[in-house]
Amino acid sequence: MKKVYLDHNATTPLDPRVFEAMKPYFTDVYGNPSSPHHYGRLAKQALEESRAVVAEAIGAKPEEIIFTSGGTESDNLALRGIAYHKERGHIITASIEHHAVLKTCKDLENDGFSVTYLSVDREGRVDPDEVRRSIRKNTILVSIMYANNETGVIEPIAEIGRIAREWGIPFHSDAVQALGKIEVNVEKLGVDLLSLSAHKIYGPKGIGALFVKDGVRLSPLTTGGSHELGMRAGTENIPAIVGFAKALKIADGEIATYHTKVLRLRDKLESDLLNNLSQVTIHSAKAERLPHTSCIGFASVEAESILLHLDLKGIAASSGSACTTGEPEPSHVLLAMNVPIELAQGSIRISLGKENTKEEIDYTISVLEQTITQLRTISSQWAVEGNKRYNLT
Repeated sequence: MKKVYLDHNATTPLDPRVFEAMKPYFTDVYGNPSSPHHYGRLAKQALEESRAVVAEAIGAKPEEIIFTSGGTESDNLALRGIAYHKERGHIITASIEHHAVLKTCKDLENDGFSVTYLSVDREGRVDPDEVRRSIRKNTILVSIMYANNETGVIEPIAEIGRIAREWGIPFHSDAVQALGKIEVNVEKLGVDLLSLSAHKIYGPKGIGALFVKDGVRLSPLTTGGSHELGMRAGTENIPAIVGFAKALKIADGEIATYHTKVLRLRDKLESDLLNNLSQVTIHSAKAERLPHTSCIGFASVEAESILLHLDLKGIAASSGSACTTGEPEPSHVLLAMNVPIELAQGSIRISLGKENTKEEIDYTISVLEQTITQLRTISSQWAVEGNKRYNLT
């Protein structure tokens, strides 16, 4: 049986080159980077060299990079760090954000902050004018993701950044899914805070970073030592940090080749499914998207059943964010886009990677066609609504 991994938005396999770069920092260079002796100095050197690599990759200064445990912590540090540094205030975010942002905003509402959750259009795009209209005198933060983890939609971050700067409001963006797939430059985007993660770009799990623009003040979430510019107490994970820097350097060098390859495979997947099956919807097809992400809706079938059949055939995909797997509710992203609930429940996410091949996509298309046809033969909903057309324009 073939094994095909198509869930790269959940995580990516560790690049062997990254693993080789990390190995010495498990065995030979094991000192604490806060220690003044030779072992500590070697670890400190690796830490700061890696910080410089991450900074350069996104157009920042090394002193603007804080290493964290990943995207979720970076999002939390950005939102809570700004909020708790201020008196009570107002936050603007979007209804299609990752739960690391949405659930943090709910917590902040319980702490007395007010939050505006912006709507999106049918393609999943935030309207910058709605951001402008939502600003209040006490708005303390705008947080809009760069690219959506379920649909791949790229948001108009640079335009939103200009609006935030006009009003002097700190602007945060979760760029976890965008990093390594499209250009991420903090100056061009106009962001004050930016969340990053290594395990989406063939780096190790458990390491990420938060860009904090010089002059932006945060309250730390963890206290103790003065690690990470006083923003994150605790001994730094040097092997993972070195791996993050190596993965990012590789991704930057290969981004053009990656983009061309995965886009060609994704377009083939989508066009073949549209041509060979009825009642198939490519969500956000009219929007600018990440090249490797496809969110596909199949009428009158359940995503859980589709994924089970794919798994039995050796194909790994998902029904949305890995952080919400197992939750019975349909995707909050698709519902925010006004996708009918029955179609949202029949939607899966396929996210490709640099190791995928045309043969794997051909196999996936074949299995999907067989699976959808089979599931529809036993679907009472398909028997009643098989000719239904979803108007998502």
